[in-house]
Amino acid sequence: MNRKIAVVGLGYVGLPVAVAFGERVPVVGFDINSKRIATLQQNIDYTGEVKSEELERAKIEFTNDEARLRECDFIIIAVPTPIDHAKQPDLTPLIKASETVGRNLQPGTIVVYESTVYPGTTEEVCIPVLEQHSGLRASQDFFVGYSPERINPGDKQHTFKTIVKVVSGQTEDTLNVIADVYGMVVEAGVYRASSIRVAEAAKVIENTQRDLNIALMNELAIIFDRLEIDTTEVLAAAGTKWNFLRFTPGLVGGHCIGVDPYYLTYKAESIGYHPQVILAGRRINDGMGKFIATSLVKQMILKGIPIQGSRVTILGLTFKENVPDIRNSKVIDIIRELWEFGVEVQVTDPLADAKEVHAEYGLDLIEVNELLAADAVILAVSHKNYIDMGWKGITALLKNEQGIVADVKSVLDVNTIPDKVTLWRL
Repeated sequence: MNRKIAVVGLGYVGLPVAVAFGERVPVVGFDINSKRIATLQQNIDYTGEVKSEELERAKIEFTNDEARLRECDFIIIAVPTPIDHAKQPDLTPLIKASETVGRNLQPGTIVVYESTVYPGTTEEVCIPVLEQHSGLRASQDFFVGYSPERINPGDKQHTFKTIVKVVSGQTEDTLNVIADVYGMVVEAGVYRASSIRVAEAAKVIENTQRDLNIALMNELAIIFDRLEIDTTEVLAAAGTKWNFLRFTPGLVGGHCIGVDPYYLTYKAESIGYHPQVILAGRRINDGMGKFIATSLVKQMILKGIPIQGSRVTILGLTFKENVPDIRNSKVIDIIRELWEFGVEVQVTDPLADAKEVHAEYGLDLIEVNELLAADAVILAVSHKNYIDMGWKGITALLKNEQGIVADVKSVLDVNTIPDKVTLWRL
């Protein structure tokens, strides 16, 4: 394999991809974020996905000089594909990355997109941008493929190398090259999709399926809450059947599961079909922050705690446990709902970047040892730090070590609940 590889976008997806290839061949790692480049050049990954020693070993030239892409003839684009405030696809990062690559595209180059998109995006949106900014013709002067990312942030078991890689290409020859290049580093092997659109669709339904399964659990949790039945106990009993799918209720945020279904529904509606099941699942999951907040308020009322002026501590703000990523975190929904009730909210998170949090949500994070005693605590994100605190550490955050604890992910031991604590869990 004599292809010179570049990776455009060095976030949670792009960096592990670059490192995997960098262990085998020289790689150009490009990102427009100068701070990101500077820290990576010092072998520091502030996302926590890649260790310093791995960065040091990998043969990667980190740069924000787009001209370096001209040296490469196999360019992987791995940039975010978010949604806007109207829950419509925001393809701006993808288009901007395509413009950058297009300006530096050399004849014979293969461009592979990894960003999650709706079926048709690569051919209908990305290729025209590449052609416009390069003056070259796709499938004649250069070639395009799609290989959806499947990286799970914070997961050290299922990694880029150990997950089967779906690959696709404009032509059979392009597909063969793409399969060979990825096959060089992906130990789990590659799966050749019949077309780019099939590969795009396969990716977007992976997260849509997971979103719907979690939505079912969330709806069950709402029902069982009204029936005063513990959802975790119900799922444990049901899980003894061999074919019961082991999903659990919770907040569904982040840049994948909470976003990708909207890409599929957008495309469906553009062709005249209004999705029902997918959007119903989205509505349930998007409403869980409000449900958790109102459930806590009800518990406080039952315990005679005045709501106006009460204080609630939120443990965790990132979109999932043990990662620093705050994008599309649904914990903010809990916070905003509590504000509506007149509750004073204080938030702490050992992994989130305080400056990013303030810029994104207007919140000031507080160190754990600086928190004021609260009437209630919400364990919103099950970071290892919080699990290690146990009941002793959690109750120390309450006024006189008594009050209400809301355990969103049901990680606290129900058999050792302190006498002065009321536990509510999803």
